[in-house]
Amino acid sequence: MLKRTMKSNDDEVFPLGFGAMRLPTKNNSIDKDLAREIIYYGIDNGINFIDTAYNYHGGESESFLGEILNEFDSNGVKYYDKVRLSTKLPSWLVKSYEDMETLFEEQLNRLQTDSIDYYFIHSIDLSTLRRLESLGLYDFLEKLKHENKIKNIGFSYHGSKNEFKEVVDSYNWDMCLIQYNYLDTNIQAGTAGMKYAYSKDLEIFIMEPLKGGILADKLPKDAEKLFKNLDNNRSPANWALSWVLNHKEVTCVLSGMGNIDEINENITVSNKIKVNPLTKEELTVIRNVKKIINSSVKINCTSCGYCLECPQGVNIPECFNIYNEKHIFNLKLIGPIPHALLRYYMIVGGIMNKPAYAGLCNECGRCMSHCPQSINIPQELKTVSKEFEGHGFKYKSAFIKNIGLPLSNKLSKFFDFFKSA
Repeated sequence: MLKRTMKSNDDEVFPLGFGAMRLPTKNNSIDKDLAREIIYYGIDNGINFIDTAYNYHGGESESFLGEILNEFDSNGVKYYDKVRLSTKLPSWLVKSYEDMETLFEEQLNRLQTDSIDYYFIHSIDLSTLRRLESLGLYDFLEKLKHENKIKNIGFSYHGSKNEFKEVVDSYNWDMCLIQYNYLDTNIQAGTAGMKYAYSKDLEIFIMEPLKGGILADKLPKDAEKLFKNLDNNRSPANWALSWVLNHKEVTCVLSGMGNIDEINENITVSNKIKVNPLTKEELTVIRNVKKIINSSVKINCTSCGYCLECPQGVNIPECFNIYNEKHIFNLKLIGPIPHALLRYYMIVGGIMNKPAYAGLCNECGRCMSHCPQSINIPQELKTVSKEFEGHGFKYKSAFIKNIGLPLSNKLSKFFDFFKSA
């Protein structure tokens, strides 16, 4: 297996890591059987870095990993011994030094371990870092490192590019976790920040390599055509992951993989890509695809979920995702209904789950302080509502949901309803 050696500690890490923020779910909880299957499959096929956080899946992600990593493979080897595990201190919950201690001990208990390989301070910008510094953050981290309860210290970043260098220089960090993909080269840390952190000997971990899935599915027709003309056998996800791994600065790319096929494809790409293998022609095609996509994206949401839980129950990322899908992807009708409109009714309209549509927003603004992309969420939700909901949306959704039929028959009735509406 192709691995990358860390400068700071000589750890050998496979360049593809498993992000445990988007594990498969069932009934609003982690689908433990499926998630266990895909994580074990990834580990057994070379993935040796897993990333989670205190708040992923409402705290369930850490507990789930603690459970399954303490189990043994077919050779009697504990899965914990086959991986490096990272998690994060939830910076927004820290109000005192004692909070840091309490939260960390809770994480050890959830993860069923006595030490954490890579510990990130979650989602900091400069003002958050200064607040944590005043509460004794560095003393806390040094104490844990001295006690061997954490082995490597870093931070994940969603702040402005202007502050990134100052955060890097504030402490002797071992690593950082930044958002990076071929669309996001000039936001947050960006290319310049990544290169600066690398020059300071930080290990660079990458999140959102597929920009919340936008780069993994069907692209605009013109963009898809550019990729296919050059290589008809490579998927959009393959191109996106190859582009990130093409950078010598990158240690490991974290991907939230939901099935075996995705794992196989990503492992195949990661085994082939070393440093700077992409040709000039390939890089030119990616630049041209970027131009096409940038002209189509309406709301710059990565589906990170930090804006949740919404007090009114709005599934903000999914509302934005469906809206972007309509304007970006090459989508077709399903029956007589536009694909995006059907997904909107089914997923957030209240037919498959409880209502979580954009029109429920009361503009309280709570979500905005948590958004790494600085999106004006209430204003954008108005746009989404206007696009999909229209007159009587609440009653249309309730009508379909209350039909006492299986889902397949509900879809048939749904089509009939809109034919006559």
